Amino acid sequence: MRAAYMFGAGDVRVIDAADPRIEEPTDALLRLVRTCVCGSDLHPYHSMAPDEGGSSMGHEYLGIVEEVGADVTTVRPGDLVVVPFVFSCGVCTFCREGLHTSCRLAGLANRGTAGAQAGMLRAPLADGTLVPVPGDEHSEFLASFLTLSDVYGTGYHAALTGGVGPDTTVAVIGDGAVGLLAVLSARLLGAERIILMGRHRSRTDLGREFGATDVVEERGDEGIERVRELTDGDGCHAVLEAVGHLPAFEQALGIVRAGGRIARVGVPQYSDGPIGRAQFARNVSITGGVAPVRAYAERLLPGILDRSVDPGRVFDVELSLDDTARGYELMDRREALKVMLRP
Repeated sequence: MRAAYMFGAGDVRVIDAADPRIEEPTDALLRLVRTCVCGSDLHPYHSMAPDEGGSSMGHEYLGIVEEVGADVTTVRPGDLVVVPFVFSCGVCTFCREGLHTSCRLAGLANRGTAGAQAGMLRAPLADGTLVPVPGDEHSEFLASFLTLSDVYGTGYHAALTGGVGPDTTVAVIGDGAVGLLAVLSARLLGAERIILMGRHRSRTDLGREFGATDVVEERGDEGIERVRELTDGDGCHAVLEAVGHLPAFEQALGIVRAGGRIARVGVPQYSDGPIGRAQFARNVSITGGVAPVRAYAERLLPGILDRSVDPGRVFDVELSLDDTARGYELMDRREALKVMLRP
């Protein structure tokens, strides 16, 4: 099969790779019909050390089941399935509690498969992980289904852990796909005032359509001052940080209201941050984390099917899998919001 590998910073190539196969009776073999480039893929794209063997890339998947292991009961060949980006058993205590990212058998510590920017995928723990969705590879909902594998669930996780509700004023830091879907999720959870902090007009325009009531282009101290002005000096009950760099976290600390919450879902690219007496004195909570998107898929799917939401609009460029390197370039230059790949 063809698959995208990264061999170092800025070096993405699509190469011939071995076809996956069933290895365990709990596996399913998928033919991927759509995949994509994630904003978090850009972190190694900027910093990965040279690696002659390369690293398979991608973690957002939508596929057709081709074959199942002997113990698989919930999906069968021909099913269209969403693949959450962390594999999980579905039955351990953490999975039952909705924290599939800490699954005792898989989770983040043992994802157990190659990357999603490829033609085929071995999906371990198929019964606990795969989410069947209606339709086939020609469905009009493919783009929105694909968001359930990561970015929509991650945006929803930010809003949910941030405590968003009808009486909250919300700020979203970051106008990438996750940030925009955090806006959409905040609206779904009832927020009436949603401030989107971003400076890319095409993205913030989409953010307004998703539910943002205000857009703040300024960053740093100027951005903090502007949000404070919009909130009568108090700041926001919930700040959803969808960037992952230290200045974004510092900005979140500057705009959160006393007693408020900061939900971080941007993968942190820093190891130390300002958490001390100031936050303690103001009763500010720091929450968020890696989104257990498997826990949210069935909750978010009905809105896609009844067309009340269209999260797939975050995909503004579609390329063939062989053009994956160009997809990385477009997203790195901010010439694309999110690139969908067609194997």
